[in-house]
Amino acid sequence: MKENPLLTSLSLPFPALTRAQCRDELSAIGRKLLRNAERYGDMFPSACTTENRYALKENNDWTNGFWTGMQAIAWEFSGEAAYLDTVKRNVASFRARLDAHHVLDHHDIGFLYSLSAVAYWKLTDDSAVKSLILAAADVLIRRFHTDAGFIQAWGKLSDPEEYRLIIDSLINLPLLHVAANISGEHHYREVAERHYQNVIDNIFREDGSTFHTFYFDPASGEPAYGKTFQGFSDQSCWARGQAWAILGIPLNWSASGKIQHLERWLQACSYFFRHLPADGVPAWDLALNDIDGTPKDSSALAIAICGLLEAHKHLPDEHYDRIASQLLQTLMVQASAKDDDACDGLLKHGVYAWALGKGIDECNLWGDYFYMEALYRLYQPQWSGYWI
Repeated sequence: MKENPLLTSLSLPFPALTRAQCRDELSAIGRKLLRNAERYGDMFPSACTTENRYALKENNDWTNGFWTGMQAIAWEFSGEAAYLDTVKRNVASFRARLDAHHVLDHHDIGFLYSLSAVAYWKLTDDSAVKSLILAAADVLIRRFHTDAGFIQAWGKLSDPEEYRLIIDSLINLPLLHVAANISGEHHYREVAERHYQNVIDNIFREDGSTFHTFYFDPASGEPAYGKTFQGFSDQSCWARGQAWAILGIPLNWSASGKIQHLERWLQACSYFFRHLPADGVPAWDLALNDIDGTPKDSSALAIAICGLLEAHKHLPDEHYDRIASQLLQTLMVQASAKDDDACDGLLKHGVYAWALGKGIDECNLWGDYFYMEALYRLYQPQWSGYWI
C-alpha cells in the first residue's frame, strides 16, 4: 500500500478513533444538546462561552447556523424527533431574519443558511425551503464586486477600507453552488468560481501559509496586499484561517466535480501539520506553537479534520481518513467536554478573537459544530453533509 507522506510526518500521542468511540461521543453530545435546547428555547447560544456557559441571544450573529447544524446531525444520528423540531423552528427564525434583512450585511450567509435552510431541505426534501435557499444566495451575491471578481467580507460596499475578501469565505461558497443546482441559474456558480479563484490566487503565500484577509485596489480592482484581522501579525498564520483552506478547497472539489489546486491544498495541509505541537492541538496562531502558555484553538483542528475527511471522498487511496481519525482522537482526549456538566459546549480550549480578548480558552459554536461533524463523518462515512 502506498504510504501517504502526511501519515509518516505526523507523530501523534493517541491512536486512531474507533467507530464505537464516535458512537459513544455522539450519544453523549446528543444528551447535552437536548439539555441545552430546553434552556435556550427559541433563542440562540452566543458565539462563544464565558466561563464555559453560552449566553442566550436572538438570531443576529454569524454563528447561529452552527447550533442548527448540530441539531440536524443529532437527528440523523438518533432519529429523535426533538432535534428535527428544533431545526424546523430555527429555519422559521432564519426565514424571518432574512425577510427583515437583520444583520446580514456580511459574507457569512453560507455559515447561516447552509446549516439551516440547506440542512432542513436535505433532511426533509421540503421543496418550500428552496425559496429561502435562493433568497439567501441572492443576499450573498449582492456583495460581489463584478470588476474585481470577489465577494466583499464586511462593511459597506462603497467603503474602500473594506475592499477585501477573507479566507473564511471558502466555506460560504457552497451555498451558491446549491442555489445553482436548485435553480438552474448559472450566475450563482459563476460568482462562486470567480471568488474562489481570487482566493486561490491571492491569499496563499509561497510556503503554503495563508493571509487572513486580502485587499484589492478600489480604483483598478487589481490585487493589492494581504493583512490579518484575527492573526498575530500580517506575516504570521492564523490557525483557523489555515484550517478554512484545508476544508474549503475539497468542498470546492465536491461542488465542481473536479479536483483542482491539489498542490495548493497539499501545501496548506503540510504547513498546518508541520506547525502542530507535540500534543497535536494547534496554538491559535501557528507562528506561536513553540511559545509556552499560548492558548490553543481546538476549533482549528476540528475544521482541518473535516477537510481531510472531505478530501478522502475524492482521494480514498491516500487514506486521509486515517490521519483524520488519529487527529480526532487527539482532539477528543484533550478537549472534549462530554464529562463536564458545568460546560455548555462540546469542545473546550478554543479562541474566538485574540486581539479583541474574546472567547480565549473557551468553547465556541463552530468548534462544537465541526467537532460533531467530524465525529459523524467518521461514524457514517457515506454521509453527504449539508454544505454541498
